[in-house]
Amino acid sequence: MKITALEAIPVNVPLKAGLTTKTAHGEHHHSPYVIVRVHTDSQHVGLGEATLSPRWSGETSPGAIAVIEGLLAPLLCGEDPTEINRLRRKIDGAIRLNPFTKAAIEMALWDLAGKALGVPVYQLLGGKLRDRLPIKLVVGAFEVPRAVELAQRFLEWGARCLKVKVGLDPEQDLQRVRAVRELAGPNIPIGIDANCGWSAPQARRMLNQLADCQLLFAEQPLPVGDPAELAALRRATDVPIMADESVFTREDAWHLTTHRAVDLLSVYPGKQGGLLATREIAHVAQAAGIACSMGSNLELGIGTAAMLHLGAAVGAIDSDSFPGDFIGPLYHQADMLVTPLALGPEVARVPDGPGLGVELDDEQLEKYRDRSGQAKALGATTETHFTG
Repeated sequence: MKITALEAIPVNVPLKAGLTTKTAHGEHHHSPYVIVRVHTDSQHVGLGEATLSPRWSGETSPGAIAVIEGLLAPLLCGEDPTEINRLRRKIDGAIRLNPFTKAAIEMALWDLAGKALGVPVYQLLGGKLRDRLPIKLVVGAFEVPRAVELAQRFLEWGARCLKVKVGLDPEQDLQRVRAVRELAGPNIPIGIDANCGWSAPQARRMLNQLADCQLLFAEQPLPVGDPAELAALRRATDVPIMADESVFTREDAWHLTTHRAVDLLSVYPGKQGGLLATREIAHVAQAAGIACSMGSNLELGIGTAAMLHLGAAVGAIDSDSFPGDFIGPLYHQADMLVTPLALGPEVARVPDGPGLGVELDDEQLEKYRDRSGQAKALGATTETHFTG
C-alpha cells in the first residue's frame, strides 16, 4: 500500500446553542478545523483531524492546509503509510512545531494501518486496558447564573464529573466554583482550570479559599515557563496540580517532572503532535510516578476517536481517577461522522472497527466545508478556542 495523495478540507462547525464556552483565553463559538484524507493505491483512505486554534498552538486552517499540501504531501506520496515511526521522523524533520497539523496526518496513518490489517488502532497500540472511559463535562467561565444553568444541564444529562473554568476575575471565580459545588453536592468530583489566568499569589489565595470545595484537581493555575513557581504552588496546596499549556513536548514533561512541579499531565494527540508523542509523554509521567488525564481542544469526531483509542490502550492515562475530556462532539452541531461515538455523558467507549473505527459523513462535510476563502478564513480563526 502506497500513499497517492493528501487531501486537506477546511471546515467551520458551530457549537450548539447554549453550549459555547469561555476560558481565560477567550470565548469559543465556532471551530475552524481541517479534515484530512490520506488516499492510497488500495481501497483504504485514512482519516485525520487538525483541531486548530491560533492562540493555543499558533496554527490556523489556511496555514495547516498550506503545510499539508505544499510540504507534507510531496514528502509522503509514494510512501507506505504503515511505516508510522519512519514517516513521523520525516514529518518532524520537514517542519518544526505545528503539532495539530502533524497529529492530523499521523491519525490518518494509524487509521490506514488499522484498516489494512483489519484491527482497531488500540490493538496496534498493544490492546485495550479498559472498556469504559469516564468523562467530565466542562462549565465555561461565565457569570454565575449561566454557569449554574450549564452545570445543571450536564448533571441532568447524567454527567458524574465536572470541570469549571476559572482564571478571569478571582471573585467571580470563587462564586462560580462554590455555586457549582453547592449544586452538584459532595459526591460529584469537580476540578478547575485557570488556563494560565492566575498569578502565583492569586493561585495560592484561590486554592486556599476553595479548600472546602474538595477539588479533584487545579489545571494550569499559572502561566507557562516557570516550573519552579509551579512546584512552589504545588507544595503550598493539597489540591493536585495539573499541567496543560505547560506540556506540549517530551522535554516539557521531563522539566515538569524533574522539578516535581505537578501531580498530573493533561495530554492529547493534537497538542502533542500525534498518538506516538502522547504515549511517550505518558511514559515520562509514568516513570516519574504521576498520572495523565486526557485533555481536549474540543475535537470533532475523528480527533475524539483518536483520543479514545489512546485512552483505552495507555495505562498512564488514568481516566478512572481523573475523567477525560472525551467531549468535543457533545458540544458541536455536527461531528462529521456517519455513526456518532458513544460518549456517555458518564463514560465513553472506544470504537471497535478497523483503524480509528469511524466513517466520514460526506453530507456533513459538504454542509460545514469552509468556502469563505483564505483571507476570510484567517479572520474566522482569530476567535479564541476552548483549551482542555
